[in-house]
Amino acid sequence: MRSYAKSIALYERTRKHLAGGVSSNVRYASTPVPLFFERGEGARLYDVDGNIHIDYVLGNGPAILGHAPRPVIDAVAASLTDGQVFAAQHPRETELAERLTRLLPGAEVVRFATSGTEAVLMAMRLARAFTGRTRILKFEGHYHGWSDQAFISARPSLNEAGPADAPVPVAGSPGMPPSVLDDVVVAGWNDLDAVAAAFDRHPDEIAAVIMEPVMVNGGAVVAADGYLAGVRELCQAKGALFICDEVITGFRVALRGAQARFGVTADLAIYAKAVAAGFPLAMVAGRRDVMDTLLDKGVMHGGTYNGNVQSMAAAIAALDELERDDGAVYRAMEQRGTRLMEGLASIAAKHSVPMRVQGLPAIFQTFFTAAPGPRNYREAEACDRDRALAFHRALQEEGIRINQMAKWFLSTAHDDAIIDETLAAADRAMATLV
Repeated sequence: MRSYAKSIALYERTRKHLAGGVSSNVRYASTPVPLFFERGEGARLYDVDGNIHIDYVLGNGPAILGHAPRPVIDAVAASLTDGQVFAAQHPRETELAERLTRLLPGAEVVRFATSGTEAVLMAMRLARAFTGRTRILKFEGHYHGWSDQAFISARPSLNEAGPADAPVPVAGSPGMPPSVLDDVVVAGWNDLDAVAAAFDRHPDEIAAVIMEPVMVNGGAVVAADGYLAGVRELCQAKGALFICDEVITGFRVALRGAQARFGVTADLAIYAKAVAAGFPLAMVAGRRDVMDTLLDKGVMHGGTYNGNVQSMAAAIAALDELERDDGAVYRAMEQRGTRLMEGLASIAAKHSVPMRVQGLPAIFQTFFTAAPGPRNYREAEACDRDRALAFHRALQEEGIRINQMAKWFLSTAHDDAIIDETLAAADRAMATLV
């Protein structure tokens, strides 16, 4: 058994002075306590107890190039003597904006922010100002940040969520005012009829439909054929904007994101996480006429750290790596991620464990169920959560770090030798579930 004595002691010490002992509630989900790590390098993390972990959490997605990627670190180090924040513009912002608008679908202009939560709020405010409407349609199981306006029905209890064909908005946290629920319409995902019905129930009221183009937070579920295009067409017909939250999928499932991979273009798209390979950066990209409301209508968006020198330098360096040789790193990740997914499925079959491996090679999830892979949040919730947690614990003992939802993120640092090591460890871990 691995020892976590130092992490346990450090957690007890930390919680005396840091609220809850962590700086994000998401970090509570660790065993036996929120672990403390000294450093990361490539595909591995090193904790304070000396344990080495092959890391498939990757900061919940940002570390697309692995931990401490040398080209990004060098670029940031070189930028440090230039300063950090100016309350003014600098040339790296221009360079990065130009590259992104050439690269991303539908990105006529961009606006930088610091976190995905902030960028979501900006996109929703832009949609309301542009359309003159107030309601936002979102989907069960889709996470768009922790703000009052967005943290609704992200992981609702099915006892509270109402009927599947007409879900009710569920606040995600104590302290959220009930009034925020009035401006949100909730639907089940991957069901085009449900979106049409929501528009019919709220004629001329919905400013935008927001979704993860792959339902990553609710279970790494890929949209059914024609669904994304169908939602896009409904938005156009009903006068609403279509917003893709690519905070996770952007620069991860493909160089140009999920929109390019699945052939759909949103009016607005939100990016964060992988865009700067671990440094804090988010943005909204999209139609010029919508984004121009920031100036023409005086729509407010601010932020002291937006466009800071180091995040711009990191993103430019990350794009250099991701674009190199026409995106060769994505072809390698696709091949290795596919081998990992197929290997895990084969191991489960070998041990007669009912498990589904679902998603895309750069981000997927393992579900313990004998049923077909889930198509929406409610089907994902019906899978065996206890077995997923047992697999998480068994993998950790074997030196493999995934999150407690059994989600796997891949980086360019996960080479073939790492995949081989992971599959051997997963075989041993799976044997403990029989």
